[in-house]
Amino acid sequence: MKAVGIIPARYHSTRLEGKPLMDIHGKPMIQWVYENVMKADVLDEVFVATDDQRIVEVVERFGGRAMMTSRDHTTGTDRIAEVAKNLDVQVVINIQGDEPFITPTMINEVATPLLGDQDIPMCTLMHEITEEDFHNPNVVKVVADSSGFALYFSRSLIPYPRNKEGHQAFEHIGIYGYQKTFLLKLSTLPPTPLEKTEALEQLRVLENGYKIKVISTAAKDYIPLSIDTKEDLERARAIIRSLRA
Repeated sequence: MKAVGIIPARYHSTRLEGKPLMDIHGKPMIQWVYENVMKADVLDEVFVATDDQRIVEVVERFGGRAMMTSRDHTTGTDRIAEVAKNLDVQVVINIQGDEPFITPTMINEVATPLLGDQDIPMCTLMHEITEEDFHNPNVVKVVADSSGFALYFSRSLIPYPRNKEGHQAFEHIGIYGYQKTFLLKLSTLPPTPLEKTEALEQLRVLENGYKIKVISTAAKDYIPLSIDTKEDLERARAIIRSLRA
């Protein structure tokens, strides 16, 4: 296989336990994610990687494929690496299991550079944000160099608008693509100082001297909502209601 999508889905979320199974207009959240990912034409297969049999049963009930993984993983990266190591595949796409509005366009965007150039170890996405999100620490910002590779990720505003003319800020979208060989290597690297300070796992890549390609997504229908709280869940339900109205 050339590319697979893997959706890590942990049951025991700190702020919203059991969130992959939370109902959004008649379907569990994990089904919304899975069905959107399945529409990406670049993927040969899609799996849910989970630590809970309840999630496996729900995924299989709606016709998806799920794999049990260790309960000891501390990150989604470790969880998808456990699944990927047994797959004969070049590229692995890590899709967050709490983003029900992920689009197939974005899956294709993050996979294409990796399939075209095996020297690119990792790829991710970004989109421009407005001033209202500049100082929100939950909106992770990214700056890239002239070749489109990440210079830094931060919860702070980067770049700082000392000169406001032409200033742009971009939010990092938490979908990652990896060459399988790099993913397996990354899963063996210990957490790094900046990673621990910012609580951003992708900084481990930069601190170890590896590059991350960053693509500005062209997906116009993307709704940037990660479900971490009951309030997020209600917002997602409201969005679906408005789209169906």
